[in-house]
Amino acid sequence: MPQKIISIVIPAFNEEENIPLIYDELLKILNGLKEKYDYEIIFVDDGSFDKSPEILENLTERNNKVKYIQFSRNFGKEVALSAGLDAADGDAVFTIDADLQHPVELMPGFIEKWQNGAEVVVGVRNKNNGESLIKKLCSHLFYKIMNVIGDTKITPSATDYRLLDRKVVLAFRRFTEHGRMTRGLIDWLGFKREYIYFNANGRVNGKARYNEMKLVKLALSTIVSHSLLPLKLAGYLGVVITTLFGTAGFLLFLGIYVFHNKFAMSFTGTAQLAFVLVFLVGIILSCLGLVALYIANIQAEVLKRPTYVVRKSSFDRKI
Repeated sequence: MPQKIISIVIPAFNEEENIPLIYDELLKILNGLKEKYDYEIIFVDDGSFDKSPEILENLTERNNKVKYIQFSRNFGKEVALSAGLDAADGDAVFTIDADLQHPVELMPGFIEKWQNGAEVVVGVRNKNNGESLIKKLCSHLFYKIMNVIGDTKITPSATDYRLLDRKVVLAFRRFTEHGRMTRGLIDWLGFKREYIYFNANGRVNGKARYNEMKLVKLALSTIVSHSLLPLKLAGYLGVVITTLFGTAGFLLFLGIYVFHNKFAMSFTGTAQLAFVLVFLVGIILSCLGLVALYIANIQAEVLKRPTYVVRKSSFDRKI
């Protein structure tokens, strides 16, 4: 009976210092599993402009179980994860970051839960060494909002460090949307899941490539993709504003009629009109912004551009 294959998908963007380190750490774990499992390591180079491509080519020459996909430009981590999942042949597929913040020594525990029937094993972060207070608060707020308004419940502090059964990977490949949050889509799929909790290591070399702006874009894209509440909110706001200002307008005119002299001196008609107009214009612009997010999402899907473009690959078959 042939050995089962464990695939490890690693997105990398300008990680020339970390790629050799995580490769060595993975080999220590995988060599301890070689009696039961074969393996493949798939690096997805997300348009790096440092020496990452040369290092990956060197690794593939040294070890034919190491493969890489090189994008034509930077498409983002979520797309890189998708490309790796598209290429993986394993019976189980790990996704893990290249910066060594995800402790590779926990991988046997993931595999054990998979052997016991779990189809998705999710790494959940207890603590992230080096994470700023602002980032921590924003992350907490994002998960709270998503789990209130979203159609899919997302585990707070869940990471991209996870193991997926082959059937989950095949189901994931059916997704076609461009603005994607991988962990949110996997949560949407369902399947039997287990969790492993860990304290994230500090980043070994360099700075995080996934900066605050990219995280904000990812959060907005996720909210638009997984919830219609923001779009409906525009309609709800219209009803609330109409009711409140209809009532306020009645009381205002009643006050002018009953207390004409005093009221007119303290709150002139021009001031009243300006207050109402500014408030309503702000609401209208906010609603238009919400609608614009959904229109942009629709446009991206209707155009049907490829999710990513491969410049070079060590795979013999087409990605």
